[in-house]
Amino acid sequence: MTCTQLKQRLSTLSTAEELGAIVGIQRGVEREALRTNHSGGLSARPHPESVGSALTNSMITTDFSEALLEFITPVSTDANETLAQLRDLQKFTLANLDNELLWPVSMPCYIQSQDEIPLAQFGSSNIGRMKTLYREGLKNRYGSMMQAIAGVHFNISFPESLWQSLQRQAGDKGDLQSFISAGYLGLIRNFKRELWLISYLFGASPALCRSFLEGRETDLPFKSLGKGSLYLEYGTALRLGDLGYTNSAQSSLRVMYNSLDEYVDGLKKAISLPSDLYQNLDDYHAAQPQQLNKNILQIENEFYSPIRPKRNAQSGEKPTEALLRGGIEYIEIRALDVNPFADTGIDIEQIHFLDVFLTYCLLKASAPMSWDEQKQTQLNLDRVVNEGRNPELTLLRGEQEVSLRQWANDIFVELELVAKYMDEAYGVSYYSDTIGDMATWVSSPEKTTSGRYMAKLLETNSDNGTFALSLAKEYLSNHQQWQYHSFDDAHLTAKAQQSLQAQKELEEADSVSFEAFLDSYFQA
Repeated sequence: MTCTQLKQRLSTLSTAEELGAIVGIQRGVEREALRTNHSGGLSARPHPESVGSALTNSMITTDFSEALLEFITPVSTDANETLAQLRDLQKFTLANLDNELLWPVSMPCYIQSQDEIPLAQFGSSNIGRMKTLYREGLKNRYGSMMQAIAGVHFNISFPESLWQSLQRQAGDKGDLQSFISAGYLGLIRNFKRELWLISYLFGASPALCRSFLEGRETDLPFKSLGKGSLYLEYGTALRLGDLGYTNSAQSSLRVMYNSLDEYVDGLKKAISLPSDLYQNLDDYHAAQPQQLNKNILQIENEFYSPIRPKRNAQSGEKPTEALLRGGIEYIEIRALDVNPFADTGIDIEQIHFLDVFLTYCLLKASAPMSWDEQKQTQLNLDRVVNEGRNPELTLLRGEQEVSLRQWANDIFVELELVAKYMDEAYGVSYYSDTIGDMATWVSSPEKTTSGRYMAKLLETNSDNGTFALSLAKEYLSNHQQWQYHSFDDAHLTAKAQQSLQAQKELEEADSVSFEAFLDSYFQA
């Protein structure tokens, strides 16, 4: 049954006076991709200087590994422009690689040992050395194989006009930014409650190469495929499960989302609380440091969460400091696998769905979330990661077990109402079209991204890596034929050269030792 608050808000927002309030949603995408050779092996070459400095180029950088590229689009109100920007960035980068490919799936393959995965290098400046030492810590804490997993981050902010409308509806006379921050936190709580639906629809890592396990034992009921692949019959997103981007040491961290102060306090405790697991690793005071510090989190970015509240930080400002200074500015969704069927790693239908789903999460009532409920959301996610396409799967909805299909159908009833409102506001039909199509995926799991992926592997008995490699070569051709849309070669080359100069200036400006720099950073 549609919740009362959602219906009331949609009714008011749909009036002639308020209908345009939601127009102007801003988005950005961060897409990660491993560089490989034409056999699928991980590139051992350094980040190409011709695409600029990984430290200071705001659009083309690296993540954990020197071989793990990250493409970052500028903020835009046009989703098609965002995808065009991604294609521009990938086209430019591929043209500046020496006969290399972009791996088109989340899970790495053809890597026999984590020692093959080079840490990202950011130059000799103190901030650059800090970034690399942070990654050294990640390697020593969790292993490089896990850190080589790629994903897509989707950033979104709603226009101020929508917040003003919602504040008027609520009769709230307080500070607008405080209202916005509280609203985004409500969105986050609802997103976490129904995050499993994202994994069901868009999970794209139901299979992996056996080499990823590096001989580790697992209780998961894997089946074998081809010469060296493993898969779960009903799996959706192994990237988000126990084999993927997880940190068992963080399971005890009580980072909560009921107020901004509560969230920040939880993170601050995590970055100041020593961990017994990491006491044997030397920190930055040692001659050969193995991590930044011995705490549960070295820095705030180490906190693994499928969704984060964000504000653009000023120079030298920590993420939590930025949030306390200015409140929540936008939301970062970190739960998306790389879409293997899109040369950009995400397609327009996914963006349209996320627009609707996140608007729904914002507009519906969002009660405070207890720690027990937060743990329950993780349990539901784990079930869908491993068994999401099982037609008999049940999830915990409050204190009751309900079928995934029933809960998902209930959600889609409400999503259809939100999509209709957004279509009217934007003068389009694609929001309703997208929700109508994806609603059919609930009873037809073969239509989901993981279902389509497994069908491709099973129909030819193909190895996971073989299929991914064929896609990588196809997408190389796509990008070579793509005509620049938002940028061009001259613009991106100039930006690359400017970033190299900016890195040089940072290195020349350092006036204290690395140890003194980190002393100051952690004492601030």
